[in-house]
Amino acid sequence: MKITAITILASVILISGCNMTAKPYDPPETKLPANTQYILAPKESPKPQINGAKVFGVRPGNPFLFTIPATGQRPITFEAQGLPEGLTLDNQTGKITGKIENPGTFNVILKASNSLGSTERTLKIVVGQTIALTPPMGWNSWNCWSEKVTGKNVRDSAKALVEIGLINHGWTYINIDEGWQGLRAGPLNSIQPNEKFPDMKELCVYVHSLGLKIGIYSTPWVTSYAGNIGESSDNPDGAWTRIEGYNNFIKNHRLGKYSFEPNDANQWAQWEFDYLKYDWKPNDAEHVERMAKALRQSGRDIVYSLSNSAPFKDAYVLAKLANSWRTTNDIRDVWTRTQLPQDERWALGITDIWKQHERWVPFNGPGHFNDADMLVVGKVGWGKPKPTRLTPDEQYTHISLWCLWSAPLLLGCPLDQLDVFTLNLLTNDEVLAINQDTLGQQAKQVAADGQGKVLAKDLDDGSKAVGLFNLGNEPNTVKITWEQLGISGKQNVRDLWRQKNIGTYTDSFEAVVRPHGVILVKITPAAK
Repeated sequence: MKITAITILASVILISGCNMTAKPYDPPETKLPANTQYILAPKESPKPQINGAKVFGVRPGNPFLFTIPATGQRPITFEAQGLPEGLTLDNQTGKITGKIENPGTFNVILKASNSLGSTERTLKIVVGQTIALTPPMGWNSWNCWSEKVTGKNVRDSAKALVEIGLINHGWTYINIDEGWQGLRAGPLNSIQPNEKFPDMKELCVYVHSLGLKIGIYSTPWVTSYAGNIGESSDNPDGAWTRIEGYNNFIKNHRLGKYSFEPNDANQWAQWEFDYLKYDWKPNDAEHVERMAKALRQSGRDIVYSLSNSAPFKDAYVLAKLANSWRTTNDIRDVWTRTQLPQDERWALGITDIWKQHERWVPFNGPGHFNDADMLVVGKVGWGKPKPTRLTPDEQYTHISLWCLWSAPLLLGCPLDQLDVFTLNLLTNDEVLAINQDTLGQQAKQVAADGQGKVLAKDLDDGSKAVGLFNLGNEPNTVKITWEQLGISGKQNVRDLWRQKNIGTYTDSFEAVVRPHGVILVKITPAAK
């Protein structure tokens, strides 16, 4: 046989198994003009599909609420095999409620059926001392309504979350931020709501009736950021007088001599709240622990979220006491803070958050998550909602980062005003599954080349979630090798945003990425 250069090259390819002839993955959307609002996820199947978290934590004897998130043509009928004693299922709504008295782990088979078929999935219920085993997903009032939030805003948002179907994808929490506080009073000498929230108990009952959970806001300071009463006071009875004007009440952005954490934690439990955002700077260990103890003793599982700019030196302590903590200052709907007016550059854009959040990797895991702040998609505006300033590609990057990081996903937009693009962005179950993965890992940067960055993390099924990002202003080819990922052999690569199998690759994968955009893939060992 005559040996030619082509023969030799073919032999090298065969022996080495490399992708020398493979072209970079180049989706058709790469060719679209900048700022095009292109939609990637295909339409939901009318057949039933169970989504959301695969594990759920609850403390012994505390109230249990889990709504099975499922898409598909309604009506859907639900079943649950192996429910522990004390829990019951509403087979029409998918709500599981009750109490489990003793510690243990229970693998429950969930089933969803409609006229087109049925599907099953396992939910692991862990009864112990750790809650929030996956990052919380929901809505917070601050980024759209600021301190102007009303009880009606909250009710409307809860109703909208259900009506537009976010509940079917695992979105659960409806959280009231700053602006609900009145004065300290009542049998528990606790903070009572102002006139905008006429009946907190009724509001909680309403939200729970929808299969959702509800959160509240407070601060250990004498006076909150927006000038409302906090958890501490210079008076032993907690007496407090409102001081008008920002320059006046920032003087009380301080810790008072007397604290009232048990009073308020018990009140929130009586109202049936499920989540607390606790907000001050810097988060000091003493007051973090005081509230943690009060919440634990309230008789209710209340997810404990710290805000803001947690001190990195205290990360180990915070991870023991809280379920999440803000790793940065407040976010704004820009790519970089340099796009903000000079007097607003105390806030951060997406890339600024990215830089500050990376160092927190070791502290992320089930029950304790690094919080990169709320999402800035849809309409935001802190009292005057308007469409986000992020481009469509920046929004894909935003959601991909938060999911790769296993960060809490909290929307900040009016849910009854979601456009088609934003709804599609928030209901891609393959992308959300990366956020809700049971390992709870925060992705690490594994490669970088110029404006290209690659983040990756392990998933509970043995695969890798990998994000190929382009921080530049022009399309860019971004590459990742199996050596950089710590894997070898043939791997199947799936595009998660497009829910599409790309192909089988041997030692590397590369893709053309739009400016400020991302290609988010799942890499799984190919069958031998």
